[in-house]
Amino acid sequence: MSISKQYLKTKPLCKVTFTLPAHRGISAEQVALLGEFNDWDPAALPMKKSKSGDFTATVNLEKNKEYQFRYLVNGGTWLNDEAADCYQPSPVSYDNNSVVRL
Repeated sequence: MSISKQYLKTKPLCKVTFTLPAHRGISAEQVALLGEFNDWDPAALPMKKSKSGDFTATVNLEKNKEYQFRYLVNGGTWLNDEAADCYQPSPVSYDNNSVVRL
């Protein structure tokens, strides 16, 4: 998994691309990126599948903040990102959430 960050020069935003690679060993038909930036809405940010089988999504997020997020695979399996900046306990389960810091 990977997270790439591109800070915009003209706005206080960062263009963040989240990637869930095909080699992760999951048989994903659909993946959604859920987090604090989209109110954890499973329909808000479906990830696009590339020819290689990787899933990606890009969002513009406000700088100098941190956001919790997770991937929802096939509507039922939650995954964290191994490239996350850190992890924090989820307020709704015993799991941890991935965190991206900008």
